[in-house]
Amino acid sequence: MSFVHQKCRNVDVPYLGSQVYRTSVPDDLVKWNRDWADYAPPNYTDKKVHGQPWADPEISDQKFNPNWNAVDGKINRVSFVCQYTFDPKTLCPINPIGRTGLAGRGLLGRWGPNHAADPIVSRISDDGHLEFVAIQRRDNNEWAIPGGMVDAGEHVSQTLQREFTEEAMNGNIDKDSLKELWSDGKELYRGYVDDPRNTDNAWMETVVFNFHDSNGLLKNVDLQAGDDATALRWIRVDSKEPLYASHSYFIDLLKSAHSK
Repeated sequence: MSFVHQKCRNVDVPYLGSQVYRTSVPDDLVKWNRDWADYAPPNYTDKKVHGQPWADPEISDQKFNPNWNAVDGKINRVSFVCQYTFDPKTLCPINPIGRTGLAGRGLLGRWGPNHAADPIVSRISDDGHLEFVAIQRRDNNEWAIPGGMVDAGEHVSQTLQREFTEEAMNGNIDKDSLKELWSDGKELYRGYVDDPRNTDNAWMETVVFNFHDSNGLLKNVDLQAGDDATALRWIRVDSKEPLYASHSYFIDLLKSAHSK
C-alpha cells in the first residue's frame, strides 16, 4: 500500500494519557519491508486497558487463543486492509501500514484491528452550504465526527445510530423522528484510520456512513454534546476546520459524494 500514516508517528508529544514518547520513524522506514535492525520502540499498554471486558489479555496469557484474521466468536478480528501478519519474536499482530514508533496496545483494547463506526450526518444549510455534525472531543479538544467503537456482537448499523445518539443527542433517543434518516445511509469508506492511538500491534479501522438529512428532520431534534464531548456544532465542509485522525479525509469523501 502507498499510504503512509502520520498522526500515529508524532514524537513531539507523549502518547495520549502517558509520559511515553514514540521512537521517531522516518517516512522511508515506515514500511516493514525496509530493513531496520536497530528498531526497538518502547512497549506501552495503558493500565486502564488491563482486565477490561472489552479488552484482550496479554499475548503471553496461555488462556488467550484468538482466531486471528477471522470473526472470533463475537469479536471481529478481520482487517479491512489485508491478512495481517505477526512479529516472529513476540507473536503480536503487525500493523499492516507499517511502523508507528510504539509497540503494545496503547489505549486500544484489541490486538490487531480495533473496529469503529463513524456516522456523518449532513444537511444543506439555509444559505445553501453542505454541513455536517461535529463534536469537540473531551480528551484532546479536536473536532471530530461523532463515532465510536463497535461493541462485541454488535452490527455496524447499530453502532452508527448508538454513537450518534450518545455523542450528539446526549443519549436522548427519538427513534421515530430519525427513522427516515437512518434508513438511507450511504457507505463512504471502509478501512484503516490514521489514529493517534495506533501502535505497531494495535490499530483503528472504521466504516464511515453518510446520513443526509434532505427533509429537515433534524430541525426538530435537540442536538447536544454527550459525555465524551465538550461541544457540538454544524461545520461547513469547505471550512478547512482541522479534524481528528483521518476525519478530514472522510469529509473530502462526503464532498465528492454530494458533488456528483
